[in-house]
Amino acid sequence: MAAHRRSRQHTVGGTTARAAATVVLTGAATAAGFDGAGHAAPQPSPPGADVSRLYHEAEVATEKYNGAKEKADSARQRLRDLQDETARAQARLNKAREALGTVAAAQYRAGGLDPALRLMLSDDPDAYLDGAALAERAGSRHRAELGRVRAQLREIEKLRGAARVEVKTLTTRRAELERHKRTITEKLSAARHALSRMSPEERAGITGGSGRAARSAGGTARDAAALSQAPNARAAQAVAYAHQKLGSPYVWGATGPDAFDCSGLVLAAYRSAGVSLPRTTYAQIDAGRRVSRSELLPGDLVFFYSGISHVGLYIGNGQMIHAPNPSAPVRVAPLDQMPFAGATRVV
Repeated sequence: MAAHRRSRQHTVGGTTARAAATVVLTGAATAAGFDGAGHAAPQPSPPGADVSRLYHEAEVATEKYNGAKEKADSARQRLRDLQDETARAQARLNKAREALGTVAAAQYRAGGLDPALRLMLSDDPDAYLDGAALAERAGSRHRAELGRVRAQLREIEKLRGAARVEVKTLTTRRAELERHKRTITEKLSAARHALSRMSPEERAGITGGSGRAARSAGGTARDAAALSQAPNARAAQAVAYAHQKLGSPYVWGATGPDAFDCSGLVLAAYRSAGVSLPRTTYAQIDAGRRVSRSELLPGDLVFFYSGISHVGLYIGNGQMIHAPNPSAPVRVAPLDQMPFAGATRVV
């Protein structure tokens, strides 16, 4: 019986040891990642991801700045027009006041006696009656001049009220400009700081090399093909202009001729062809006829990101010319480099 108890104890002990081993192995498997993806270690961000994100955020702010600047310029021009119109209205009012003053002075000099008494005392009643008729006509003119003065005063007050509204609008737009400008400056400063911490190889992956390389990429054969496939002469001229600007620096808010931001480049390209485009990406996408990606032709505007915050000029073969960011000059790039959002044919 003792032997039997020892055997049972041995069996229990062996079971315990195996269970413990199972727990240990299970724990090891869990630690090794066998328990599922939920416990996998997070993947590190690719080199330059923070820089790309900061550049994109800066570009979003840049397009907002461009839009606010366009509205501020419009408000400033409307204010100038109102000021000019107010000055012209004031000149008309001054002239009417002079005429009114002349009539009033003449009536004052001729006034005094009751008209019936003046008729009785007159040596020449016929002449007096003629004079009275003339005075009545002068009184009519006086009333007309008075009416014109009143209307001109109302006009000037209306113009001044509109000018006060435009002053408020301009003040708001200027504050908006400063806010977007601060955002752009902060994002670009953070991007430069992030770039400075990267290796030369990592920086090259973002900047893509020199402006000379960007200018020579693809050669003249590609340029000629793009021009020949453009739907019309104006689109071909826009593409030719963009090719001439390869290697030009990116400067936010710039529309050429020596530096550009993304929407500034396509604006300048079509301006060279005699076509006026809106200033911002989110307005440019509505400036023409929408086309699908499969329908793209050289000269079409291609847009990226859900907020329509980047634009390039399509040149054929799945490529575009665009102004990427402050660390990269105007260059040729594939459409797949960024999330495609749509395309527009403006001519």
